[in-house]
Amino acid sequence: MDEMDFQSSPQLSMGVELELQVLNTRDYNLTRGAPDLLRLLARTPYKDTVKPEIAESMIEINSSIHTRHDELVQELRGIRDEIARQCGKLNLTVAGGGTHAFHQWSEQRIFDMPRFHQLSELYGYLAKQFVVFGQHVHLGCPNGDDAVYLLHMLSRHIPQFIVLSGASPFSQGEDTAFHTSRLNAINAFPLSGHMPFVQSWAEFTAFFERMKSFGVIGSMKDFYWDIRPKPGYGTVELRICDTPLTVEKAAALAAFAQCLARYYLTERPQQPSPDVYELYAYNRFQACRFGAQGNFINPYTGVHSELGADIAQTLAQMRPQAERLQCQPALLALQAEVQGGQADSQWLREVLQREQAMSDVVRLQAERWMQPQPG
Repeated sequence: MDEMDFQSSPQLSMGVELELQVLNTRDYNLTRGAPDLLRLLARTPYKDTVKPEIAESMIEINSSIHTRHDELVQELRGIRDEIARQCGKLNLTVAGGGTHAFHQWSEQRIFDMPRFHQLSELYGYLAKQFVVFGQHVHLGCPNGDDAVYLLHMLSRHIPQFIVLSGASPFSQGEDTAFHTSRLNAINAFPLSGHMPFVQSWAEFTAFFERMKSFGVIGSMKDFYWDIRPKPGYGTVELRICDTPLTVEKAAALAAFAQCLARYYLTERPQQPSPDVYELYAYNRFQACRFGAQGNFINPYTGVHSELGADIAQTLAQMRPQAERLQCQPALLALQAEVQGGQADSQWLREVLQREQAMSDVVRLQAERWMQPQPG
């Protein structure tokens, strides 16, 4: 099978990948515990669900394919609980969040797998600075043309997902003044950013083959775009989010993405516009730096608004989709968070102000991830 053959998948299906921090329980720094933890998890029903990532202080969990938000939450809670059980045997713990608050990138060790060593050889120190933690959401599409359409339409919503998921205000022991600093690490890669403005799967395949013939890429994995098509899965992969502080928040973000996908693929309210990409970097920076207080310029209307207001308007617009998909509680939780100023990045800053120690921030961050949340 050719890598660019788009495998049809059920429309409106969704799946989640979460990159997580592996910590010691002494000072809550990142630790090289992933190999031992993965060996224990290999003896459980989740052996194919938890995988290595680029560094030995990271793991990635992969959900199954879902169409319902409540079933996704249930599965993620089960994976989290099994990880917690196995961590207890190794004096390890695991946390969400987009960055570790005080680790030093030079201390990280690359996981012993050929692809990770290749990345380290190609990108040098950037590979170790890539020890950041994100959530990816896969959205099922019936064909490649629909995937290209959906990808361009979701690009207008990238700043919203940055605001809603932002959980990385600290880096290398400092407050960065950013709502999310994780994306600054990704911006350094030459193939980051957004997909070019192609308008069909045939156009995208031609672009891919051209880049491959130049030797710029070897496969789709070499594109670090905020959103990219995943033809082997038959999905559009939203890659912009920080890993949230709870599995419940991760599932809510996936439900929001599913609502947007349903809206665009069933109603086709607009056609893709290259204007989205003229303002893309500006809107993206505003979200990363200022969160819900950032300025958003609507690329379709030119109207300026605060990102918090733009998110509230979109969440309200998605209510009919949420009713049909039976995920209203997820969108209501996101709406309450935006209106109440309760973002994960804000929670992390409040903990630092109260505890006055970065190690206590990470300790409480890990407790928040590992312990069941209400609801």
